[in-house]
Amino acid sequence: MAKQTTSRVAGEKRRRLSPEDRRKDFIRQATEFFADEGFNGGTRELARRLGVTQPLLYRYFPSKDDLIKEVYRTVYLEPLESGWEKKLTDRSRPIRERLQQFYNAYTDVIFTRNWLRIYLFSGLKGLDINRSYVSVVGDKILTRIIKECRFEAGLSTRAKPTPSEIEMAWVFHGGIFYYGVRKYIYESPVLESKEEMIAAALDVYLAGVAKTFAAAKQQADRP
Repeated sequence: MAKQTTSRVAGEKRRRLSPEDRRKDFIRQATEFFADEGFNGGTRELARRLGVTQPLLYRYFPSKDDLIKEVYRTVYLEPLESGWEKKLTDRSRPIRERLQQFYNAYTDVIFTRNWLRIYLFSGLKGLDINRSYVSVVGDKILTRIIKECRFEAGLSTRAKPTPSEIEMAWVFHGGIFYYGVRKYIYESPVLESKEEMIAAALDVYLAGVAKTFAAAKQQADRP
């Protein structure tokens, strides 16, 4: 009886939702579904979990791919549009302070079970979510970090990042990312303070960047 009452209340709640709110609710629950089941889970099973018919789900998302794209946009792209990356270019503050603040905020979003599981499922499945997000990180985050580090070192910011600079940035970024994987996916012991972990990663990265840029500057100054 209690189960029937719960289902009836949930059904009434869904009927009261506006189309836009219902759509958002579908995306939220689809995010949890894909995080649990991976991308092999079908829309019939998802509709059953949502407590709606499959045709109703298709009224909002014509295909499974359309739904996956909305999950990607909502979970992965919208947070980046909040202006985080713009904080990286605030040259009134030291680069280290900017990077610490950025990665504190960035990891607050990506260090969740759903975010990480969907990202990893996508990579294993070979979906565009993973490839697209890697491209976004490279263009919107790492390229800006490299340019700001160059500016701090007194080097030109006009030239494209070199392959070596890009690789150094990915090693730094990937180390922070893997902390989240170890903690939330593998459930392994990690340093308790996330901020302390980021600070340690920054020590290594900025020291490497300083050494690389010093050598580049010395070479550029040669007659």
